[in-house]
Amino acid sequence: MLEHDPLVDGAADGAGATPVWAAFGDLMTGVLGAFVLILAFALVMQMDLAQQLDDAQRQRQAEAQRREALEQALAGPLAGGRITLKDGRIGIAGNVLFAPGSDALHDEGRQLLRGLAPGLNAYLAARDEVLMVSGFTDDKQVRGGNRRFEDNWELSALRALTVTRALMADGVPASRVFAAAFGPEQPVASNADAAGRALNRRVEIAPMPRRAGAATNAASAASAP
Repeated sequence: MLEHDPLVDGAADGAGATPVWAAFGDLMTGVLGAFVLILAFALVMQMDLAQQLDDAQRQRQAEAQRREALEQALAGPLAGGRITLKDGRIGIAGNVLFAPGSDALHDEGRQLLRGLAPGLNAYLAARDEVLMVSGFTDDKQVRGGNRRFEDNWELSALRALTVTRALMADGVPASRVFAAAFGPEQPVASNADAAGRALNRRVEIAPMPRRAGAATNAASAASAP
């Protein structure tokens, strides 16, 4: 009878088994790989966040510089108290420019626009921007004997066009200015009393980034007879 050697049998039984340390090594390799991926993802997210913060900071600085340049360009009219400058928008009270229910400029308004043109031109010369001239009214609809205007939208549009054409006549390039009408929308005060309605009857001039084609088309409309 043949005798079995236990050492030989043990070696045979363990020949096909995976050592514990090898399985543990595979597990640790997987964990390490996952950790590296998570770390890389976190670094990418951190870099993206830092880039976004830098972009926002540069944008705030550029906006502050733009407003400062506009304020310097319009220092004279601002000192005279005939215009306002808020959030980069130049505001002109409607009664300074126009008689009630009219789109014809007062002499005072014509003089004011003539004084604004050089500063606006100096500002535009250093930037690729255009001027949006916006007309606004109160909520009292055009009525009575005034049949020239269909409604407040038309009145605000024609007033904006009048100011746009005046600026063009004073040297602002036609390609750098356009008109927009808002009618009674976007009031800055309550229309419940006369003081609030007077504030809402206004024209605003706002520099904004140039949009290819938009300013040219609007300027053509403004210069049409």
